Amino acid sequence: MYRQLLIIFLSIVAFLMTSTARPQTLPRTDELRALDGEWVYVEDRTEGRTLEQMGPPMSGSFSLRTEEGAVILVSGHGSGQRDVRVKLDGTVTELLDKAVNTTVRYRAGWKEGSLTTDTDFVRKPGEAPEGLIRREFRLTPGGLLVRVTTTNNSSGALGFYQHPQDIPMPKAAKASIGDLGWLSGAWVATRSTGSSVEERWSPPKGGSILGTSRSVNTSGKMFAFEFLRVVERDGGLVYIAQPGGATPTEFVLTELGPKRAVFDNPRHDFPKRIVYELSGKGVLTATIGFMKGGTPRKFEFAGEGG
Repeated sequence: MYRQLLIIFLSIVAFLMTSTARPQTLPRTDELRALDGEWVYVEDRTEGRTLEQMGPPMSGSFSLRTEEGAVILVSGHGSGQRDVRVKLDGTVTELLDKAVNTTVRYRAGWKEGSLTTDTDFVRKPGEAPEGLIRREFRLTPGGLLVRVTTTNNSSGALGFYQHPQDIPMPKAAKASIGDLGWLSGAWVATRSTGSSVEERWSPPKGGSILGTSRSVNTSGKMFAFEFLRVVERDGGLVYIAQPGGATPTEFVLTELGPKRAVFDNPRHDFPKRIVYELSGKGVLTATIGFMKGGTPRKFEFAGEGG
């Protein structure tokens, strides 16, 4: 009896939340089209958060595509589904995620200049949704404000996103490849799980340093690799990463110390910043994170054989 009442209660809560997402008016074509394309996280605007708590309210980047009376969730919307067409009249779009045997339900609406999408997940037929995720997208003159709320967090989180081409790149620091001679060598880090990460960097030569990275689990199997290089360009240095051999992503050197280098790319979803630093004890620290706030990921490497 208690379980049945709980299911009914949760269903009512989900209905009340989703009903407010239904549109009062349909948007103009130009209003809707302005949401098209890729959006990249710029900063956290949630009130009351500390620097460590800051981060994107949803994916670091996402894509939308629109058409008359509907929005297409292309990527980065959290359900694992791609190219989901959802009408703006509150109609439910229901898809089965076979990978996790879960039904994903979508609704969308337009109200007072904002696009709202609702997503909930149902594990088994007849069960109440596990919880509702609501995303509100509001265009501003400078970019897109995204507020994400859930059944358990009605105040939610607020983030600011822009198209990559609208995000200014930082000013590059002056440097030559010889300034990174301290990075050369073979470096190994052991993680708390017991897996290891290696980075091997060549000596500076020909205006470049070449590097490779390899991650090996406790059973001795490689599970990730990366091609790396730092090259001279226009009087500065550019760090180029290709995780898994993917399309290159570039980071510009913005700060340089005797044994410290900071590379930034605010147009990338994550990481946006990569920092290398060599301590006096010979420990190489590599840190990746956002331009501001959040909890950076840190790797501490010792010289191989050291």
